[in-house]
Amino acid sequence: MEEGKQGNQVKREKLEKLAKLEKLDKLEKIQKLRETGHPGKKGLSVWQLTMLALGTVVGGSFFLGSSVAIRAAGPSVLLAYVIGGVLVYLILSALSEMTVANPAPGSFRTYTEQAFGRGAGFTVGWVYWTGLVLAMSSEATAVSILLQGWFPALPLALAGTGIIILVTLLNLLGAERLGKLESGLAAFKLLAIVAFIVIAVAIVAGIGSRGAGAAGINVVRSQSFFPGGIAGIAGSMLMVMFTYAGFEVLGLAASETGNPGVTVPRAIRRTILLLVSLYLAAMAALFLLLPRALVSEQISPFVSALSLYGLGWTGTVMNIVLVSAILSTMLASVFGLGRMLRSLAEEGHTPGWMRDRSDIPYRGIIISGSAMLAGLGLGLLLPQGVYLFLVSSGGFALLFSYFIIMASHYRLRQRNGGPFTGQRGLRGYPYSSWIAMGSLVAILASMPLIPGQGGGLAAGIMFVLLFSGIYAVGALRKRREAGGRPQPSLQVKVPGARAQMEAAEELTEGHQGRSEERHNHPAKGNKHSSQGRKKSGGKQKKRKRK
Repeated sequence: MEEGKQGNQVKREKLEKLAKLEKLDKLEKIQKLRETGHPGKKGLSVWQLTMLALGTVVGGSFFLGSSVAIRAAGPSVLLAYVIGGVLVYLILSALSEMTVANPAPGSFRTYTEQAFGRGAGFTVGWVYWTGLVLAMSSEATAVSILLQGWFPALPLALAGTGIIILVTLLNLLGAERLGKLESGLAAFKLLAIVAFIVIAVAIVAGIGSRGAGAAGINVVRSQSFFPGGIAGIAGSMLMVMFTYAGFEVLGLAASETGNPGVTVPRAIRRTILLLVSLYLAAMAALFLLLPRALVSEQISPFVSALSLYGLGWTGTVMNIVLVSAILSTMLASVFGLGRMLRSLAEEGHTPGWMRDRSDIPYRGIIISGSAMLAGLGLGLLLPQGVYLFLVSSGGFALLFSYFIIMASHYRLRQRNGGPFTGQRGLRGYPYSSWIAMGSLVAILASMPLIPGQGGGLAAGIMFVLLFSGIYAVGALRKRREAGGRPQPSLQVKVPGARAQMEAAEELTEGHQGRSEERHNHPAKGNKHSSQGRKKSGGKQKKRKRK
């Protein structure tokens, strides 16, 4: 008997040791999951993520809209691009720090909800989604107008509808396939910028130009570096920030990468380096060819510069680049819109039928595409002034989102008492946070100074008040339905939180001998656990017979 008891004691000790080892192994895996996202998942590579970001950023606002900034600031717009690059670096650094700690699919919307509550997350998510949908519907109209130049018989509505449907269907292929397509389109746009720089250098060197006038330093000397003074630089900052806009897709795509802790920071560094260097080089080359007085807001400044030196055929080439640039921006934007809508649905901020159960947010993508079609219809039906009033809110939605990213990072960093991970966080915190937030407020306040952008500020504020009101009414209705009892706060469902909950459950239940039942893959050689299962199974069969 004593030998039997000792044998049972040894068996129990072995079982407890095996259970502890299994728990420790799982806890290590959970910690690794929190640090690196999905270690076993292939996902988007650093290059694909960088190209996805560049595909969103480098669009019509740079190839065509930069003329507005050049008219306002002249050659001093180079300083505006440097300031804009520093701001983008600060915003992306804050976003990267939060993303590495928690690669949630909702990105900045989720972090806003963690920092300021469910109402703020609801408002930011819907303002961003609505503004971007309206902006992309106007981009579809712009592409349709360019296509009409080549195919005059093509109806504007048909072309715009076909473009939106194409962009939506391509997004349904998934992140990896879209990443490869975006890499090609983004590379084409970047090569176009590099080609312009090379041609400009050749013209300055006296190679291949047939137009009148000398190019080079003489063109720069003939004009003032600060034609508009400080006010000119301030007035150009809005359009400069628009040329940088779209980089937030890096955060929204973080959950699609196999290793966010490594992939996202690397992609951010490459995106910043490529963007700032190419923008500055292109602008510097432009001012070596074209005086500010010859820049027209109706024509791309790059086309104007090359046409001045006898390269008029570049107009057709630039239109092809413009079409590919806008399509690339639309593809990446729909990618972000689908993920944002899925995040809103998962937090209960949409009707239940909008929730996606698969890795690819099919419903979010299709609903976003349908909303863009509705926006295209509004553009054709509403008076032009009303539609521009709504569409210009897209710029506000982006700048508002960037301010919220900085504010959320500041609030969460204060709450955490330091950087979110073991790595170094945002440089210069908290002063860099204050500078970035103050600069973004100043840029938003300057919107009425740019023709056509005053309506964007008004429309953006209108959407913020609208969605805040919708959330407040919904919360009040739920409180009344609950009989006036305060509702318990819902925690944000993030991978890290779920992992901690799983670990806590296993640690508390582990000493009750249930580890064998919960583990799908028991340790090899554990004969005692299999015998225990056989005995329990035999007892259950006897009970059934009785």
